[in-house]
Amino acid sequence: MTEVDRRPEDVGEILVKVQDDLRHLRDQLLQRSIAGATKEIIDIKTLESAIEKTQDGIRAQSEKILNVVNNRVTTLPSVDAARSNKLVEAPNREAVWDISVLEDLPFRKNARAFHEKKLSQRFTAIEPSGGGGPFGPSPGQANKFQNKMKAIQDPTSNQNRKVLSDNYGVSLPLIVDKRKKQQPPPMKVVIGSTVDHLAVLPKANRVDPQLIPPPIQEKDARKGILSLMERGLIPPAAELTLDPNPVRQKLVTMYDPRERKDHRGMGTGDGILAQVKMDLESKQKDLVPAPTKVAKMRPATASSDGKTWADSPLPIRSRGPSSAKSQKSMSLVPVKTHDGPLPPPTTPASEFRHLHHRFSIQHGKVRDTNKDFVAFKQHYCLSWGNIVTMLKYLERFLASYAIPVAFINGDKLADLAIEYELDKQPSHKDLLTVIINIDDIRALISRPGRRYLGPDGEDVAATKIQSTWRRHMDRLAYLDYRKKKWAAGVIAISWVMHVKMAKIRKQLKTTRKQQLEWMREKTQQFQKSWNRIKKSRRVLIHLPSLGYSHKIRASFNDFNIQQNQQMSRLCDLIDPNVEIIYISPVPMNDETLQYYNKLLGLQSAVTSGNVEEQQDMSTRFKIIVPEAINSFPTHSMCLATLLKYSPRAIERIKNLIAGKSAYIVPGVMHKDDVSVAQMLGLPILGSEPEVAHLYSTKSGSKRIFTSAKVDIPPSDYDVYSLQQLHESIAQLVTDNLDVKRYLFKLDDEVDGRGIAYCDITPNLRCHTWAKKESVRYGEKWTQSWAQEPAYIKIHAEIPDVLSSHAQPVNKKVFPSWEVFLEAFLSQGGVIEACPPSDSVTAISVNMLIEPNNEMTMVSCGDQIHAETPFGCWGMSMPQSSVDPTQLYTACRKIALSCQQRGVLGYFTIDFVTFIDPNTMEQNLWAVDLNLWYDDSVGLTQLLLFVTGGKLDNRNCMFEVPPPIKEKKKVARRRYEELEEEEPPNTTRYAVMSTRLWHTNLAVVHYSVFFQMCRAHGIGFDIKERQGTVFTLIDNYKREGIGMLSVGEDLQGALASFARNLSVIHQEISAPNMQGMTNFKHVIEDIEGILGTTIQNMDRKEEEEEDGQENDSMIQDVE
Repeated sequence: MTEVDRRPEDVGEILVKVQDDLRHLRDQLLQRSIAGATKEIIDIKTLESAIEKTQDGIRAQSEKILNVVNNRVTTLPSVDAARSNKLVEAPNREAVWDISVLEDLPFRKNARAFHEKKLSQRFTAIEPSGGGGPFGPSPGQANKFQNKMKAIQDPTSNQNRKVLSDNYGVSLPLIVDKRKKQQPPPMKVVIGSTVDHLAVLPKANRVDPQLIPPPIQEKDARKGILSLMERGLIPPAAELTLDPNPVRQKLVTMYDPRERKDHRGMGTGDGILAQVKMDLESKQKDLVPAPTKVAKMRPATASSDGKTWADSPLPIRSRGPSSAKSQKSMSLVPVKTHDGPLPPPTTPASEFRHLHHRFSIQHGKVRDTNKDFVAFKQHYCLSWGNIVTMLKYLERFLASYAIPVAFINGDKLADLAIEYELDKQPSHKDLLTVIINIDDIRALISRPGRRYLGPDGEDVAATKIQSTWRRHMDRLAYLDYRKKKWAAGVIAISWVMHVKMAKIRKQLKTTRKQQLEWMREKTQQFQKSWNRIKKSRRVLIHLPSLGYSHKIRASFNDFNIQQNQQMSRLCDLIDPNVEIIYISPVPMNDETLQYYNKLLGLQSAVTSGNVEEQQDMSTRFKIIVPEAINSFPTHSMCLATLLKYSPRAIERIKNLIAGKSAYIVPGVMHKDDVSVAQMLGLPILGSEPEVAHLYSTKSGSKRIFTSAKVDIPPSDYDVYSLQQLHESIAQLVTDNLDVKRYLFKLDDEVDGRGIAYCDITPNLRCHTWAKKESVRYGEKWTQSWAQEPAYIKIHAEIPDVLSSHAQPVNKKVFPSWEVFLEAFLSQGGVIEACPPSDSVTAISVNMLIEPNNEMTMVSCGDQIHAETPFGCWGMSMPQSSVDPTQLYTACRKIALSCQQRGVLGYFTIDFVTFIDPNTMEQNLWAVDLNLWYDDSVGLTQLLLFVTGGKLDNRNCMFEVPPPIKEKKKVARRRYEELEEEEPPNTTRYAVMSTRLWHTNLAVVHYSVFFQMCRAHGIGFDIKERQGTVFTLIDNYKREGIGMLSVGEDLQGALASFARNLSVIHQEISAPNMQGMTNFKHVIEDIEGILGTTIQNMDRKEEEEEDGQENDSMIQDVE
């Protein structure tokens, strides 16, 4: 009926048209035969058979052509074609053809030529979008078209003039491309290999593989891994890792298989013929189609599923029988268009790749009539039993939460059913994994109260309320039970601990009692053998332990350094029969040991006056550091306790004292001192711990002074309550109306820390009246009936005066009066009158009660105060403030009273002296007593060691041997009179302290420090027996230091001490780094003492001159 063209698009169009014409012809013949419109006899069967044969042949031919077209290999467009797509616009890329212009297609002979003309116009005006397919040009035609377009766009192309002349009849002049460079002359071709040979291993390594391969050089590494493997430098089985990795991983986008299925019938026409849908209509009267106008395409709009469709108002053909009359024109259905390239044709294998079964559960019931569920059931018919069970769980779960609809993944459900086939009930979390819209379901389930919207919601809610209430009640009962059980456990543990602690206390008390009895027995033996031990060779174990209470020890900064301030105890080596074992609370470095070795080796040089005569004293003293100081760094333990828990140190001491007479010289006595003494089996040159602590308190010292009948300031002791405090102050003020300031001292504090003061009489409103009353009563004022009115008024004003005017001395320990008062009432203390004078001097006297009850005054000196008038940082020796006889008498009385109470060893007595303004007489008051080895005792031993002098404490004199004169041969005349030389001054004064500290000393090593002192003339002259000596006490921070300055007079010693401090401060300080120090306060106090001394000397000279004038006047009168 019509010829078939070889072009795919023509074949498809003609085949469709032929099929449509045949269909219309058959319909018309049937209608005529039925209506009887003609009288001609038509053999319908013959016509139908012919038509069927024609249809069968065309159908077979079309299937072959379609098979050829579908199986043809297509190629992607070239890069140039893609680039040319941007230059040549193709706005009319559509897969729809208007066939209304093909008039009388089955009967006209020029149809083929018309099609060729139509299609040639289309392909010459519109750029082809790609090769292949029934509706596009062949790859050769597309390539030819692209070459022509390139030639048209490039005026320098050789084909430009030809293409324009052949297609458009335009003759252009010849244009030469000047941009093209001349080709270089041909080079000579070199034949040969361009790749270097791979390097190989040396012959020795190839013969013996066990040899070490040669090292990899940088040039070998540049040749690559293959070269290294060929050489054998890298084993063939080595696992190589390339960094960076040449293979980079990237996430792959997975598409939903449904999108692939939706694309199948909605192509643009550029692919296969099966993607084109056409709706062709014919007229009722004739077979010639009428021309219609194709509506202009409007912009594409988005459909509900996200796909774009051409918005063209084209009618859709209706295939009903009643619509034949209304079909007057042929139209096209809207076809889906794509902006980008189409995916490749789908295949049956790719369509079933992502197949899975989905169905829905609505309101807790499976829609079993749905075709998806039926297909799912048919697919898993062999394992349907387990799936039904899992469906029941799923339905029950969704119904309980009133889920309106849930989409189920059947494949996951089948896998879950297999996993839980052994009567194991799945959890809600497992059931949620098979739901597709899991996010929506989880959001609904997580809503509060959703569980109670199900069919059994009321029952579940009632059950929940009941269970919650029962849980609440059971919880209360359990908490009460647990509380009672906890209380019972605490009571039981407390009782067990109480019993154990009581038992341990009892054992400890028994042990302490046994140790105390052992100490008393050992002390009696020590007293009997003291005379022998004192004259024979002996070992002194110096234990400078500060056995204060734990509260006081914890309040000290660098407590171990405080205990090491008595390093001058080593100077007991001045006795040739003595060996020293010094227990150090801090580790010793080499610089410190070297310094003390050199210092102690000067003994023979001091005796002879020759510096070169030094000896090694390292065999006579040992310094032992307990190993427990590193085990308890933050417990503030005293040195005796640390030594008690140091078995290695104890064992070493036992080895050092084996077969020798030895005893312990303690510091502040502690119970562990007795334990250490018992471990070592040695006596202690000290009092019992309880006796030492009792009489070292402020109240205990008052008892000693009262029994010794020495002068003490007006005071009251053993004050423990606020009422007693007010009554005592009122009575003291009434008895002593001339005293302005009163001191409050805590019993257990040391170093002037626990002191507060208050100026009471200047702040009393009734003080003037009370003074008049005392004058009015005269000598009767001492009677209580005379003092009663004044006492009542003073007592009423005391609380307000204390709260307003009382101030603690040490604000760091006690920030306010309230804090001090609380501590005062908790541990007790004394109230003491301050001397009624502006010039008060404090004196310290060190005493020793030997085991044979001999009492010796070791040293005496005037205290020097720095920061506060109640804290002593050093002293000048010997004292020069009071009559020596008066001082010696008072000290002997106090020592006798201490001896009667069992005091043994070293102790210190503090006095104050002043001029009474009423009687103008010098008073001496005993104010404090400390039953321990004081720092000044060690410094006194250092003074005697470096000077070789003798201290006469009874007369308060310190003299040194005269310097040894060198013999010189001098030629003298026979009758020349020899001039007598003045005897040298052998009197010396010393200023000493162990409490000098400066933070900048930490940045200077000891060797540099001594070089600096030597450069400024700070040193000790052995021949003149005067100068400056240092004691190193801080090996860790190196911020503290001790210093002893010796001079011919007190003013010279004080001035030398102050000058040394000033020089050291200037050398170790910078303008921007002054540091923290007490040097400045010390210098200021020394300057005040020097001023007072100069005034006293001037006054003494005036009195001597007045005395001489009086004597001369008496002689004149006579």
